Amino acid sequence: MPKLPRISGAEALKALQKLGFEKVRQSGSHVIARRGSKGCVIPMHAELKIGTLAGLLRQADVSPEEFMEAL
Repeated sequence: MPKLPRISGAEALKALQKLGFEKVRQSGSHVIARRGSKGCVIPMHAELKIGTLAGLLRQADVSPEEFMEAL
């Protein structure tokens, strides 16, 4: 498993959009993105903690390798 980078919420959203996710709505500083029946909540912070990013990828059912390629 590759080591996940320290990235912003906006960068995470861009990478997920390359993987087919669409921004459904935004509530405050959190964006809800969806691809088919899978969805995830992306906090739009300046820097996401590694655990937060890992949890987000689990929610979205995206492997870290797949995510790293989309970055």
